[in-house]
Amino acid sequence: MDRLKRLLLIGAPLLMLLFDSCKKDPLNNLTNEESRIYVTNYDTTANFSAYTTFSVTDSVTIVQDNQFAGRSYDAYDANLINAMTQTMTQRGYQQVNKSASPDLAINISRVYSSSTVLFNYTDYWDYYGSYYDPYYWGYPGYGYYDPYAVGAYTVNNGGLEIDLLDLKNASANGNKLVGIWTGLARGEQVFSPNNASGEVSMLFSQSAYLKK
Repeated sequence: MDRLKRLLLIGAPLLMLLFDSCKKDPLNNLTNEESRIYVTNYDTTANFSAYTTFSVTDSVTIVQDNQFAGRSYDAYDANLINAMTQTMTQRGYQQVNKSASPDLAINISRVYSSSTVLFNYTDYWDYYGSYYDPYYWGYPGYGYYDPYAVGAYTVNNGGLEIDLLDLKNASANGNKLVGIWTGLARGEQVFSPNNASGEVSMLFSQSAYLKK
């Protein structure tokens, strides 16, 4: 009997290890679409229905390790800008040229990094101007400010970032362009032209409050 007990005590962990090694890791069987992660954040004090017009940047900012690394306009960028324009219009906002003093500015960035990014959003916007030219929106010398949260995300191969800036109240906000909404996407084939529309759709599906 003692010998049988010893065999059971030895055999049980081995069987558990064997069964565990035979199980499929669900993370290894995700499709490219399932692998993508979407995160949104916003200023809870913002009244999104108070804004009427918007303008989208005409190209995409490239950010490498928190540094401006140029601008891009390839097939993915074009599809993304078009999807943002269509979605904002469907939400009741009117697109205007940036010279027409839009209420909202939409910045789009490709963020490349191999480390976890942990930051206070206020600090983030304080140095955001170092790699995005505020002159683009006609506010030379203006800083950036984002009041709403502390954020953390990891970008291994690259991630998409979309930011909505409040131009309507820039002067009242102490000459600062306030970020009132941020959408992040990362994962496999995040920069595939065929995925741009779906990524915008996923981000906006988390943001029912973002409408006129």
